[in-house]
Amino acid sequence: MAVGNHSTVTEFILAGLTKKPELQLPLFLFFLGVYVVTVVGNLGMITLIGLSYHLHTPMYYFLSSLSFIDFCYSTVITPKMLVNLVTEKNTISYPECMTQLYFFLFFVISECHMLAVMAYDRYIAICKPLLYNVTMSYQVCSWLVVEVYMMGLIGATAHTVCMLKVIFCKAKIINHYFCEVFPLLELSCSSTYINEVVLLCFSTFNILAPALAILSSYVFIIVSILRICPTEGRFKAFSTCSSHISAVTIFYGSAAFMYLQPLNVSSMDEGKVSSVFYTIIVPMLNPLIYSLRNKDVKDALNKIIKKRLFCISKDF
Repeated sequence: MAVGNHSTVTEFILAGLTKKPELQLPLFLFFLGVYVVTVVGNLGMITLIGLSYHLHTPMYYFLSSLSFIDFCYSTVITPKMLVNLVTEKNTISYPECMTQLYFFLFFVISECHMLAVMAYDRYIAICKPLLYNVTMSYQVCSWLVVEVYMMGLIGATAHTVCMLKVIFCKAKIINHYFCEVFPLLELSCSSTYINEVVLLCFSTFNILAPALAILSSYVFIIVSILRICPTEGRFKAFSTCSSHISAVTIFYGSAAFMYLQPLNVSSMDEGKVSSVFYTIIVPMLNPLIYSLRNKDVKDALNKIIKKRLFCISKDF
């Protein structure tokens, strides 16, 4: 169907992060640096896991998938925001806006479920180590990743299809730096009841279900670790989970800070600031957390660096 059948608006204006011109260049340089670190960190993590044979385990298979999601997630939002920081009029066409919304939802929902799958992997590894190789076989891991992306596909499709039926005939200024669900619904002059019901149902499932899965997994993990008598054994078990716990805390903590505040307390400007951390900073932090807090990743990186240096010195 043509865009005009759904909306009288052919393009939107993104309000952006700030209306102060003197802050645009510093913000551009800061977020450009963040995006470069995000791209290098996540693609580097994927490459490192692919090149290191001893990292070809379910845990790192899921980690490489998380890095891919973080890279794509950031790429959907950050480049457009950087362009808007150096242009006078921050416009985005209706098709571009709907496309950005779709992929934003796809990857953020996928990340919710991927973190739950990673928690389940740690639960099996620590609580049922003798069954780990059977339970977390290559086929099972592949199906779990496919299901993660299917959840993202279903959720993003449902939200976007409902958004395409919304008629935008009010002011076309989106009070945000990207096309998000809530700022878009504020511009509607048609009924948004179906959108709100779909949003409530899918948000409850895609946030609550993974959160409960993660919480229950780590309850069993903590109980199992406390049963380990030697202190060294407890420390090793905790160290294998610490990186994932940090990633989960940052992701769900920033999401909760943005969405779980009373509307009369949280203004839209405060929401934009918190969503910066949620949508841009978190994808940068995840590879740093897993590389700095993970001995296997650091060892693999050192081996590859030493190998490359040896090859270079041998050539000379």
